[in-house]
Amino acid sequence: MDAIVALAKRRGFIFQSSEIYGGFNGFFDYGPLGSELKKNIRDCWWNDMVRRRDDVVGIETSIIMHPKVWEASGHVAGFTDPLVDCKVSKQRYRADQLFFAKVVVDGNTVGYVSALESEKTAEDLQSAAETLKRKKAIQGALAPVQPKDFTEAQPEEIALIPSPATGEPGSLTAPRSFNMMFQTNVGAMTDASSVAYLRPETAQGMFVDFKNVLDTGRVKLPFGIAQIGKSFRNEITPRNFIFRSREFEQMEMEYFISEDADWKASHDEWIEWCRQWLLSIGLPESHLSLYAHPKEKLAFYSKGTVDIMFKYPFGVQELWGIAARGNYDLTQHATASGKPMEYFEEATKKKFVPHVIEPAVGVDRILLAVLCAGYAEEDVKDEKGNVEKRTVLRLSPRIAPVKVAVLPLLKNKEALVGRARELYKKLQRRYAVFYDEAGAIGRRYRRQDEIGTPWCVTIDFDTVEKDGSFTLRERDSMTQKRINEAELFALLEEKVY
Repeated sequence: MDAIVALAKRRGFIFQSSEIYGGFNGFFDYGPLGSELKKNIRDCWWNDMVRRRDDVVGIETSIIMHPKVWEASGHVAGFTDPLVDCKVSKQRYRADQLFFAKVVVDGNTVGYVSALESEKTAEDLQSAAETLKRKKAIQGALAPVQPKDFTEAQPEEIALIPSPATGEPGSLTAPRSFNMMFQTNVGAMTDASSVAYLRPETAQGMFVDFKNVLDTGRVKLPFGIAQIGKSFRNEITPRNFIFRSREFEQMEMEYFISEDADWKASHDEWIEWCRQWLLSIGLPESHLSLYAHPKEKLAFYSKGTVDIMFKYPFGVQELWGIAARGNYDLTQHATASGKPMEYFEEATKKKFVPHVIEPAVGVDRILLAVLCAGYAEEDVKDEKGNVEKRTVLRLSPRIAPVKVAVLPLLKNKEALVGRARELYKKLQRRYAVFYDEAGAIGRRYRRQDEIGTPWCVTIDFDTVEKDGSFTLRERDSMTQKRINEAELFALLEEKVY
């Protein structure tokens, strides 16, 4: 992760927000390459989810909605995380991300240890237990630790569990609910009547506008409403770079089906669609897995939720959630607003509230996943046979910030520069391309490798003196071949879609 974060800053993918003022935790800015990569991810999703399907339409709803929306959806009362404070260090933790374990020697509890959630939480707790045993000079067999998160701590245990910040017991508070919605005020007055919220998800806008889309969009069940937009959550502990932040972008779709439809079949179809889409933008199948939420952890209205998990450097984490939400959301808004949310089925002459399948994913998490999966360091030989280290981002051409770099072999030969500029301008009409004439050609290749550019085109003397073809260099294999202009555009048409 350190290498990826460093590359993101060095090459202009991601900056810490308000960096000149010391940064602002949980907020990030996207630089020239990062904003291009993010846009490409959004565009690919929108094209595949909306434009290339006949059963999904798109909308864009406002970030601030009527506060009653969030009361009806349950967010005002229930959109909470369990919060734990360390009274000594003033650090705050999410209780479900703070783990503890009893230290048991020869069947007797001799103390407690704690650790923050990571891919090696159990190892950290076991190591801490061994350290505690040595410090207390206790003889006997140490039992393997049994990790639990802090929400499972009994009242009498809380005072005995050490704080991760200080290592000493007695300073952690009992968990309490913390609402993660950002509150604001609308209008000239700042009182209870002006309270509103920044949306914590984009989904509710699609439910609230369901009837508007139904009346104007010429849609019939089953159909979906899709949206891309910013959401805001006042996370207790933003962490792992852009994986969990306070301002993020979501791509969500609500797929409405008949109350009599086979929801399980529809759910399974969308799980596979989402998985295949992730493969289409270059994520390796070896890094993806499925996690079905156990029934006891589902919301009362949920029929089933499956997360597509991704193997990040900091552990396997949720990337894309696909939930079968029943008709809960539309029913809640119909009840709270007094406006019907029913669908009239012409064939059966029935009115009913549709059920919904909801695939929801964060743009930032996908962007982090493609950076993690694409990043590589390898030893290669330069043109003189010397071994050097190459940093490369193996990004899919679909989402790569720059599709082609155009490089004249020499910058002081007008014939080469002129031809390179001509090709660059033609490519620029349709694709994000880059022109570079500074430095040795090998060094220019390395710069493009590091930002994920799939192809480099070199304009050399054969280009201007012979048949007009140029050298096409492929990023991953570093192989080179001669290609003409028509072949280059045909390659891009096939690979960048």
